[in-house]
Amino acid sequence: MRYTEAQVSAATTAMEKYRSSEEGELGSALVVVGLSAERAAKETQIRDDMIRVAHRAGASLRQIAEVSGLGRKTVTAIVSGADAIRSD
Repeated sequence: MRYTEAQVSAATTAMEKYRSSEEGELGSALVVVGLSAERAAKETQIRDDMIRVAHRAGASLRQIAEVSGLGRKTVTAIVSGADAIRSD
């Protein structure tokens, strides 16, 4: 697999964002945690978008809660577009 200079530069910039001034194992761990958090946030957004699509298509809150593993209160908050922190 080949990467463009722009892709390498973007990856380096993202790593430095989380590494801060730390070096070695600590810096590497911070990079992994930061990049993992970004990925999790993107996946959560995709999940929430699909929950809204399923609801608009006719799925009940109960059905969505069962397949997503989330509580009904959380699903209701997602469907209603609530931006507050959601917990059951």
